[in-house]
Amino acid sequence: MNAFLFPGQGSQHVGMLSALATRSEETRQLLETANATLGYDLAKLCFEGPEDELTDTRRAQPALLTAGVAYARAAAAQGVQPAMLAGHSLGEYAALVVAGVLGFEDALRLVQRRADLMAAAPAGAMAAIVGLKDAEVEQFVADARSFGTLVAANYNAPGQVVISGEVSAVQAAMREAKSGGAKLTVKLPVSGAFHSPLMEDAAAQMAELIEEADFQNAEWPVYQNVTAAPATNASEIKTALKAQMTSPVRWVETMQNMIGAGATHFYELGPGKVLSGLLKRIDKSVLAENGDAVVGVL
Repeated sequence: MNAFLFPGQGSQHVGMLSALATRSEETRQLLETANATLGYDLAKLCFEGPEDELTDTRRAQPALLTAGVAYARAAAAQGVQPAMLAGHSLGEYAALVVAGVLGFEDALRLVQRRADLMAAAPAGAMAAIVGLKDAEVEQFVADARSFGTLVAANYNAPGQVVISGEVSAVQAAMREAKSGGAKLTVKLPVSGAFHSPLMEDAAAQMAELIEEADFQNAEWPVYQNVTAAPATNASEIKTALKAQMTSPVRWVETMQNMIGAGATHFYELGPGKVLSGLLKRIDKSVLAENGDAVVGVL
């Protein structure tokens, strides 16, 4: 069974979609629609940069949504369809478009607003903690809360948890984790504390927009970040999506649940191979039994 995966912010790079747009009229049309909907030249930004602008949250999120949908449509043109879908953080919106829950233009408008709200949220930081068990990271997070708001934000793979919160608290947790045996602590190149309580005001505004948007039942199950469980009902999908900006991304559970539901071939639809790398760390047995479990489409 095929599972489609859509990466989140951080996978963008200058030149993305260039090759696909060269050979795909549908991709070129999708980019034209994105340009018209957003009111700026997203295609040129993806193709030529500049990198600092493409990396900006306000541009990276719409760009990655468009890339995910473009790659999925290219996969469909090759006869590859999903049995289930999931997206990491922002990537969940691409999964919802491909599953028929949201129209592409509606999703673009939601994602652009999401990006604007996140960019305007209180300053914060995020850091990856590598080489510790989840419980160990959670303890360091709890200990560092005396320095400010701090949570475990992304459970990406065994031994890799991203923390998020106020800068002082993130720095304190990084120091403690490093002295406590972490192999690596890496501050992420973002200026916001995504998936943390610092996003509450932005999330409240986003929830209103989600409530007003036209959601349809999904054609295939979408495994959502907040629950790590499959959903097809439009109302259920809305409820979880409203909580996404302040809740942890439960990616390990999501992959385990998809494998448990019968997924054997995973297609990462977007630039880069971040999610493919995480999957290899989450469940090596799938790769052992199915050597091509992580499949490049294009």
